[in-house]
Amino acid sequence: MKATGFISLWTLVSLPCGQLANPAEHEDVVKHAIKLHRGKGAVITQRKQWVLESCRKLSGLLRQKNVVLNKLKNAIRAVEKDAGLSDEEKLFQVHTFEIFQKELNESENSVFQAIHGLQRALQGDYKDVVNMKESSRQRLEALREAAIKEEMEYVELLAAEKHQVEALKNMQHQNKSLSMLDEILEDVRKAADRLEEEIEEHAFDDNKSVRGVNFEAVLRVEEDEANSKRNASKREVEDDLGLSMLIDSQNNQYILTKPRDSTIPRADHHFIKDIVTIGMLSLPCGWLCTTIGLPTMFGYIICGVLLGPSGLNSIKSIVQVETLGEFGVFFTLFLVGLEFSPERLRKVWKISLQGPCYMTVLMIAFGLLWGHLLQIRPTQSVFISTCLSLSSTPLVSRFLAGSVRGDKEGDIDYSSVLLGMLVMQDVQLGLFIAVMPTLIQAGVSTYSSIFKEILRILILIGQILFSLAAVFLVCLVIRTYLIGPYYRKLHAESKGNKEILILGITAFIFLMLTITELLDVSMELGCFLAGALISSQGHMVTEEIMSCIEPIRDFLAIIFFASIGLHVFPTFVIYELTVLLFLTLSVVIMKFVLAVLVLSLILPKTSQYIKWIVSAGLAQVSEFSFVLGSRARRAGIISREVYLLILSVTTLSLLLAPALWRAAIMKCVPRPERRSST
Repeated sequence: MKATGFISLWTLVSLPCGQLANPAEHEDVVKHAIKLHRGKGAVITQRKQWVLESCRKLSGLLRQKNVVLNKLKNAIRAVEKDAGLSDEEKLFQVHTFEIFQKELNESENSVFQAIHGLQRALQGDYKDVVNMKESSRQRLEALREAAIKEEMEYVELLAAEKHQVEALKNMQHQNKSLSMLDEILEDVRKAADRLEEEIEEHAFDDNKSVRGVNFEAVLRVEEDEANSKRNASKREVEDDLGLSMLIDSQNNQYILTKPRDSTIPRADHHFIKDIVTIGMLSLPCGWLCTTIGLPTMFGYIICGVLLGPSGLNSIKSIVQVETLGEFGVFFTLFLVGLEFSPERLRKVWKISLQGPCYMTVLMIAFGLLWGHLLQIRPTQSVFISTCLSLSSTPLVSRFLAGSVRGDKEGDIDYSSVLLGMLVMQDVQLGLFIAVMPTLIQAGVSTYSSIFKEILRILILIGQILFSLAAVFLVCLVIRTYLIGPYYRKLHAESKGNKEILILGITAFIFLMLTITELLDVSMELGCFLAGALISSQGHMVTEEIMSCIEPIRDFLAIIFFASIGLHVFPTFVIYELTVLLFLTLSVVIMKFVLAVLVLSLILPKTSQYIKWIVSAGLAQVSEFSFVLGSRARRAGIISREVYLLILSVTTLSLLLAPALWRAAIMKCVPRPERRSST
């Protein structure tokens, strides 16, 4: 039965390659092959004759292919020996013959691959899902390879067409005399061809065989506007420039990052539209929040909600918007460091170091306790507790912006303590990101390897401490020898031209950001230290730089808070409003109580009154929990449901933060020292 089935399969594939003309005839052949495979239908003699004729047709096609290949080889040798042809003509003809050879060989391979694939399918068990999945995977790989080969053949045909055009131009130039202008243009054309060949990277050919590279099927989508006729010419231009959007089978969307032809300037119009839309909608949203007494940052978050996936879904370049928003965090932390002088840092460094560490340990302890009661995995409990222990530095920085703070004699400024603790939490964020791979492995490890995992975590902590010591040493060298002469040079060169000053300060921020990143410490810490180092040059320097950098910070901060709104899902919050409110209030109250308890132990007696303000500033969840949550979800530490809960609790805690902060300020700060921003 298997032998008959194999012959039937051979016949089923070979006949369409021969003389069949229409779908009805194809259908008859298929029915006849199925009958033969089942042992029914024609008599034995007729069945044998039908199979022999079909096999004879296929063998005839294969012999004809071999004859054509030999003729092509002879033709290639003849072209190469023909002295009457130019080099361009020889290259074009040989290239064309080689492409036809590949086409014949690929067609033959496709025939036999189809036969073997159909044989495997008939011999398989239709009830075995695993076997069907493997067969589907093999077919998918074969289709991807076929698509790549076809794409390469199409590119070769384009190259052959180009060679043909070159040959025709050379023939025309030989038949007529060129003017001086034509000769100049011909030289320019050849130079342009050489330039394109030099700058082309051949990234596809270089990476297709690299380990870890997979072939994927993607959809190329043009601009989906209603009036297609009106935008036809625009779409043709976009197609030529490669600005269409690609969508893979996992619904990930991609845009062009580096074009093949770098001589033509390009712009991502989706990204431009997204930034323009965010800028326009942020204004009424910010006005609305100012009218009802909320910080403007919540208006920007609402703007992101309205434009994001849960709203109008008009933002196409989400990753690009979030990337630009990260620069808002960098400049915000730089200005925080600019107000946070080293003298204030030395005054509260012990509190800033001890407070976040104690709070994180207590949060993890409570998380493990509740996780044990609710039968949650320890790795998941540790991750959730660490995420919730972090507080938002950009949010608190906005609370403290424009404040009038005056230290009483012998007292500690609450803003110094609060910012110092937040910076230490940013350091903890970098530590936790470094430890996350070990946490992932611990989630799948057995109890026999727990000791090894603990040892690895201790080694990572040692590496982070070493990195922090290195960062401190670099800052000491920069402050002692470099920052003073550097700023004086900038100030001298920027008289009447603020452009040099802004560029110089921005370059210094990025330098510190790069140094901390290379030392495996968070980039945010580098931005903060850049501001703290410049603030050591005096109050006048701080005021001058702040007046230049603040407008840049404000615009980028709008993009950052709008990007947070892209990950807020109001429908999910409404569906689970009761549960989320309970969880959010529990987290806020727990963080507030733990902060008050820790600060009561480490603050001096003369400064105990500031513990309520500092605790109110820490009683929310950092927006970086979005980043940590997404990484943990991809790694399998937390489930989709837990991830959405973390996002929702973070958002609600940020919304509650202004009310709690205002209540603490009204209670603990004398009226002349209250901020106008609140």
